[in-house]
Amino acid sequence: MTGIYQGRWTARAEGPFVVFIIGMRINSIWRVHRWFPLIRAMTRMLTELYRQPELGFMGGKTWFGRTIILVQYWRSFEALETYAKARDREHLPAWAAFNRKIGNSRDVGVYHETYRVEPGQYENVFVNMPPTLSGSVMPLEPADGQLASAKGRIAG
Repeated sequence: MTGIYQGRWTARAEGPFVVFIIGMRINSIWRVHRWFPLIRAMTRMLTELYRQPELGFMGGKTWFGRTIILVQYWRSFEALETYAKARDREHLPAWAAFNRKIGNSRDVGVYHETYRVEPGQYENVFVNMPPTLSGSVMPLEPADGQLASAKGRIAG
């Protein structure tokens, strides 16, 4: 669904999940040959992940600028780690190429953060928004009654 959900909504997962924040920073804007291959590699990875939901990738959102940010949702840390280490998937060859070609160069940087999230340890609200972030990968329900407040949603 891509339409705007009028009113207050909250996204609720059926169980635990993982939030994975990954990205890169272009430190030398004119050294396109150093950072553009990373963008191409990430595009290939995302294409692979969206085409194969059985890998455990639930979806996410990407923002572009000098610092590129991807917020991803995964079914489990184990699914994320399995994908990252799989020799027959896009990530491992891309990571090896980065280390071989970029290494400690200051031209481009990469980063990631991983968070395991248990039920009752998160809350969210979306007001007059299209499905976004967790709301684009988890079922949405009206944020009313007990779910009307942040305290109620996190206890929910």
